[in-house]
Amino acid sequence: MPIVASLIAFPSRAALVGLCVMLGACATYAPRPLDLHAAPKHQRDELRNAADLSERLTIGDIERLALDNNPELIAARRRRGVGQAQMRSAAILPNPVFNASYGELLSGPGTADALAAGLTQDLKSLVTLSSRRNASQHLLQAINADLLWQEWQTLGKARLLAVDIIQGDRQLELLRANAALWEGRIERERRALGRADISLSAFAPELAALADARRQRDDSERQQRSRRRDLAALLGLSPQVALELDERIELPQLDAAAVRNELPGLADRRPDLIALRLGYLAQEDRVRGAILAQFPALAFGFGGGRDTSDVRTFGPQITLDLPLFDRNQGNIAQERASREQLHAEFEARLIAAKGDVEAMLADQQTLREQLGAKKELLASMETVAASALSAYSSGDLDARGYVDLMTTRNARQQEILALQSTLLEQQIAMATLIGAGMPAATLPDVEKTQ
Repeated sequence: MPIVASLIAFPSRAALVGLCVMLGACATYAPRPLDLHAAPKHQRDELRNAADLSERLTIGDIERLALDNNPELIAARRRRGVGQAQMRSAAILPNPVFNASYGELLSGPGTADALAAGLTQDLKSLVTLSSRRNASQHLLQAINADLLWQEWQTLGKARLLAVDIIQGDRQLELLRANAALWEGRIERERRALGRADISLSAFAPELAALADARRQRDDSERQQRSRRRDLAALLGLSPQVALELDERIELPQLDAAAVRNELPGLADRRPDLIALRLGYLAQEDRVRGAILAQFPALAFGFGGGRDTSDVRTFGPQITLDLPLFDRNQGNIAQERASREQLHAEFEARLIAAKGDVEAMLADQQTLREQLGAKKELLASMETVAASALSAYSSGDLDARGYVDLMTTRNARQQEILALQSTLLEQQIAMATLIGAGMPAATLPDVEKTQ
């Protein structure tokens, strides 16, 4: 009673004190303008952690630079702050409610002005507090897992681009050699045509062959430039920045038996599946919270005052909803339906991931068999090609036969490079799909959250 009486007696002082307390705890606003002049970096040394790297970057160097400098990853990491803020918000209880009224005596038999004051607290929020906290914590963990998955995919993309560039340079070298062979052949044929040693009908197909060799070379050069631009963009560099890559391709080896052994634990290791599991746990908490929210809205507190005859009162106050029509059954049904949807989405993602890995393992077996056969064919052609130059120089092999033999040998080498590139790409994709190198995660038991 003394506290309420003092507040009633000094309403202006109480309001002033309350206002000061609230203002002291309030956040302040500061503008955060956008950078309208943001641009990619124009030198490799401007990248984070690039100063100590050698001139020729290995695949491991590219991976580290991508993790530290990829603009999309830098932006994605800001989501962690959003999740932390949401978790903090879920842990905050609602403020107590203070109400007061003042009635000045104007006429009648009364002897004093009427005063009333009360202080109440919502108790229903206490019932659902743990569910809200658990849900927000799981969502924050899911954001971290999603970020890890995005980083893992960026690593895979960086590896893939680096391998494609290295292998593409080797392909381009063969295509340039082919074009140079045909250019030398055409130059000799032009002179022969000028001497009328060959006919125009015999010269035309060779011109077409030269045009085709140049087209393949030019297409490969454009593709290589595009790959290098993509790699520069992945690292936050300007497309004009040229990165020199080490020609060695060093990737973790994955055999079929090891990959199949990893499949049963895929849901404990792959970050996107872990994120889905954490999202499912958060939804479990939402279902539990919706069920607990059936508890009627209850506010409890104390109030007191005096009437115009100076009769003073003080006692408890209770405000209770009567759950006659709305027992939160609509929200419960929605949350349960969302849980079923997440349950089905997780199963579909897990089945698809395992199916993709099995399909890649089957493809790799076929590719290895094809690669072995082509290497055997190339080995026999290399024996013939080794003596082709001396045979051509001594006149035992004509120019057209020499060019055809060398371009055919180069074509087999291109096919082998293409198969090797496909195998490497699938190896990178498979390492990403199975989360190779990722430690197993320990998640809370779902049943404990129900």
